[in-house]
Amino acid sequence: MTDTPTAQSPVQGNAKAQFTVPPKHPMVTVLGSGDALLRVIEKAFPAADIHVRGNEISAVGDAREVALVQRLFDEMMLVLRTGQPMTEDAVERSIAMLRASENGEGPAETPAEVLTQNILSSRGRTIRPKTLNQKRYVDAIDKHTVVFGIGPAGTGKTYLAMAKAVQALQSKQVNRIILTRPAVEAGERLGFLPGTLYEKIDPYLRPLYDALHDMLDPDSIPRLMAAGTIEVAPLAYMRGRTLNDAFIILDEAQNTSPEQMKMFLTRLGFDSKIVITGDVTQVDLPDGTKSGLRQVQAILEGVEDVHFSRLTSHDVVRHKLVGRIVDAYEKYDSENGTQNGSQKGRTKRK
Repeated sequence: MTDTPTAQSPVQGNAKAQFTVPPKHPMVTVLGSGDALLRVIEKAFPAADIHVRGNEISAVGDAREVALVQRLFDEMMLVLRTGQPMTEDAVERSIAMLRASENGEGPAETPAEVLTQNILSSRGRTIRPKTLNQKRYVDAIDKHTVVFGIGPAGTGKTYLAMAKAVQALQSKQVNRIILTRPAVEAGERLGFLPGTLYEKIDPYLRPLYDALHDMLDPDSIPRLMAAGTIEVAPLAYMRGRTLNDAFIILDEAQNTSPEQMKMFLTRLGFDSKIVITGDVTQVDLPDGTKSGLRQVQAILEGVEDVHFSRLTSHDVVRHKLVGRIVDAYEKYDSENGTQNGSQKGRTKRK
């Protein structure tokens, strides 16, 4: 017995493949609880009949489908060998990557390479990319000084950037993390919020604090912030500074003006890295104000050591319905001739 499935000769015009799952991998890890993973696979490959007997899995049917089923089980076994469980979502994403590869749209990366890349392990959980575009985004952060992560809500733009920042701090690649967002009002008014200026601004920065708490011991965060090792501040506080030895993240960058974007980019100091994240379909700027994130794409595209990573609804890692909602809004905007990010037809973030 081996970990690698073995293909058999075609039978009566159909291709056949047979897979032997080694004893060290319980069948439930391959088929899922209540055969949930098997049902996902069967639904995705209707032209292949898949049967299970003991620790043997066989597939018979259309040659292309059977070949894809074989590749899928190969990739699943590679993931399982690392100790990482397979989920329904991971199986669906693996199938999508394999089909894209078969159609000539595929990447050099395999599903196993995408799903087993560890970014950060913290508090009993490991943060990894879940889609090909997420992996390419994370790889770009390693390779480039300035990276833009542009895509809809739920694609992990900010969360993965935060994980890379914490990783860089822990490995002493940088001495501090600086997290910033523009304090732009998305339907609410600062003046109506209670409290001091800091308390008014806090709701805008709260998502960054939430991500930090996922990645670091919560007890250590106040100490790191008091020492200046981690700084969370509105974008306006960046003016006039030069940021050396830092990992700097600008979140919600679609809500910067062109002037603010230029100001922020020119804060870059020595031995620093900048990641800028945003969604150009969710601009909350007043009418007539251009989005700095939109403009900067035309200005910096192709500039050396600057990289644009673009994520889509296929990279949404929240509830599956979120991806369908994003697609529905894009379709509505297209059919009604509205421009995403303008006051008319603008989508809002919850």
